[in-house]
Amino acid sequence: MKSERRDFDREAATWDTQPLRVRLANDVANAILEEIAFTQPMDVLDFGCGTGLVTLRLQPLVRSIVGVDSSQGMLDVFRSKIKDLNIHNVRTRHLDIEKGDFLDGCFHVVISSMTLHHVKDVGSLLHRFYMVTAPGGSICIADFDPEDGKFHENNDGVFHFGFDRETLRYDVMKAGFADVRTRTAATIVKPNLDGTMREFTVFLMTGKR
Repeated sequence: MKSERRDFDREAATWDTQPLRVRLANDVANAILEEIAFTQPMDVLDFGCGTGLVTLRLQPLVRSIVGVDSSQGMLDVFRSKIKDLNIHNVRTRHLDIEKGDFLDGCFHVVISSMTLHHVKDVGSLLHRFYMVTAPGGSICIADFDPEDGKFHENNDGVFHFGFDRETLRYDVMKAGFADVRTRTAATIVKPNLDGTMREFTVFLMTGKR
């Protein structure tokens, strides 16, 4: 895996044109909705929100959502959607933890979908998630099961080739969360270089503060 950062700003304009990405976001959102009973009084954080594909599925169900991302380009696309759809309970925040930006606030649900494998220090981020989750609130993390680095066309900015569920479960509990559970949220089928097909699975891990 490589340490160079991926240029998500450059990819932002065409991000939503990839059916696989849209389908994955919908699968993750569906899994989250099956695990969490969202209500109007809730405030939600979507860490690594990208262009808002997951955020916008949850937005009608809650009081507010803050979408956080390190890519200004992704957030610009997301803000255009918010404006076009005349949405008033979603706001975005540019935040880069790798540059020392501080994640703060208080949320009933903290979501991170397909972002953890781009984070160097997962333990520190999980601790921060705990600190910004309200007592009785929930965390929802979606990411890859272990893979051999063949999912991405290049691995710039990929620091983890998926996560062992039990190891990550331990890390989430170490951060302070309880009742940590895991399920499969999605299966992605992609062609190998030789034309054969390969399955990659994505888990959803939930926990309570």
